[in-house]
Amino acid sequence: MHDYDSICSHLEKNKYKWLITGVAGFIGSNILNKLLKLNQTVIGMDNFSTGKRKNLDDVLSANENNESTNDFFLIEGDILDYELCQNATNGVDFVLHQAALGSIPRSIANPIATHNANVNGFMNIIMASKENSVKRFVYASSSSVYGDHPDLPKKEDKIGKPLNPYAITKLINEIYAHNFSQVYGYKSIGLRYFNVFGYRQDPNGAYAAVIPKWINASIKNEEIFINGDGKTSRDFCFVDNAVQINILSALTENHEALDQIYNVALDNQTSLIELYNLIRNNINTGLKDPIYKDFREGDIRHSRADISKAKLLLGYNPLVEVEEGIKKTTNWYFDRIEK
Repeated sequence: MHDYDSICSHLEKNKYKWLITGVAGFIGSNILNKLLKLNQTVIGMDNFSTGKRKNLDDVLSANENNESTNDFFLIEGDILDYELCQNATNGVDFVLHQAALGSIPRSIANPIATHNANVNGFMNIIMASKENSVKRFVYASSSSVYGDHPDLPKKEDKIGKPLNPYAITKLINEIYAHNFSQVYGYKSIGLRYFNVFGYRQDPNGAYAAVIPKWINASIKNEEIFINGDGKTSRDFCFVDNAVQINILSALTENHEALDQIYNVALDNQTSLIELYNLIRNNINTGLKDPIYKDFREGDIRHSRADISKAKLLLGYNPLVEVEEGIKKTTNWYFDRIEK
């Protein structure tokens, strides 16, 4: 079982028990949707500090004709509660740890809250997973770990100094995960997400990601703001690709793939102005020209991932490119955003 289709076929015939932390969040809810379609048993854990109940409602309504919705169990609670983490991981085959306080600006504004959730919470859930002999622990890291390292594309073994508290917390996660492998023999897999976008990503709030924020503004014909000169670029990655690599990581039988970190991206670069034009091409309204603002504190200028390691060791094969992903995402929001 190396390719994604084979693994999905295997899951359709074999039921496992999964724990998704941060299940009501953007990526967590998309993973939940896929696992329910594959008839898996899923325990979801969320404290709803950033996750949305409407995300779970949306997933469950989309799967209402699927009997697997009866195999979804929600734990409303915090990963800072170690006893709760112990109970949640008991009897679980795979843990997909997505819970975190995201956003670089949020971490700069409140580094203590970011540290507590992302470091102390991580320690609780990986320790509980080890103690309960969970078969595979897969966790969300971030491309922000690369910090000030100048090389493009980014390769997993070359990182610089982190540029903000959020990046520091994700680097600490990776260090702890590797240490658990060395000290306890408990091997995990870390996923460095690069600007993941797609269904159910929150378009509102001070820390909303750029794509849902711009789509929301475009549909409502509101002003769009670009931080910097528009030439800043990112390796935008549609959420289905992130779901794929989580499942591949959990089910991999390649021992060389364990105790490793992987980039989750497309090995591509899209500038902010190119992104704006992609969104504009998918919105049938006359958009206003973007308004340029100062560069955002803590941001890097360019980012691009080398995904050859994930392809080689996990069989990762991103199936949705940026343009198609923007079209899918725009269509999804267009039916849901109040004009």
